[in-house]
Amino acid sequence: MTTSSEVLSVVASRELAGKRTVFAGIGLPTLAASLAHLTVAPDLEIVYESGVCGAHPSHLPETIADAVLITGAEAVLSMPALFGYVLQGGHIDVGFLGAAQIDRWGNLNSSVIGDWHSPKVRLPGPGGAMEVMANSREVFVVMRRHDPRSFVDELDFCTSPGPDRALAACLLPSGLGVTKVITELGILARGGPGEELELVALHPGATVEQAREATGWPLKVAGDVTVIAPPSEAELRLLREDVDPERVYLR
Repeated sequence: MTTSSEVLSVVASRELAGKRTVFAGIGLPTLAASLAHLTVAPDLEIVYESGVCGAHPSHLPETIADAVLITGAEAVLSMPALFGYVLQGGHIDVGFLGAAQIDRWGNLNSSVIGDWHSPKVRLPGPGGAMEVMANSREVFVVMRRHDPRSFVDELDFCTSPGPDRALAACLLPSGLGVTKVITELGILARGGPGEELELVALHPGATVEQAREATGWPLKVAGDVTVIAPPSEAELRLLREDVDPERVYLR
């Protein structure tokens, strides 16, 4: 039986085809980047927030500070070098992030659910996600749940503002912001500033009506919504046996 985590990881990995550098968050983004390196993007350089560039870990890291990331890495940089030269220097093709909430413009919340001063849930926070959003050429987001609590009309708190908010504050964004969102129902996409996320693809069995009901704003739908090919046996084998045999993130 194929799990939701496996489907999300495989579909997200395919979106990295042809990309050269990815700034990967821990969790599903790590799974997707690692699988892409073995399949559609063999030259992919994976960069982590701990300063590790060109990681070649023997097994999946459990945190960004996991020592397994360092062994065999192409380089380990200081924080000023990573953020000042690699990110702000425009060397990241794709920033791969997760979030608790996302809105139609691709702004993200990973800080609190509820009121800031008295939240229902306090989350881990952004880490370097704001810099990743601001400086990557584009950002992909993987969301484990597609429901109105995660896909909201208005964020409870904006942790990582996209380029539309930057433009509203008279700042010139260097990247496109969120361009792809991979969910349990399908893929949402946008071209860049000024555009809303719209439904462009569905998993087999999912419907446009399901996606609309699961989204907290009136979801736009592309004129030619495609059906996503399910994970192949080869992709699943690599994911289960080579990428995450100990089920660190697969569940």
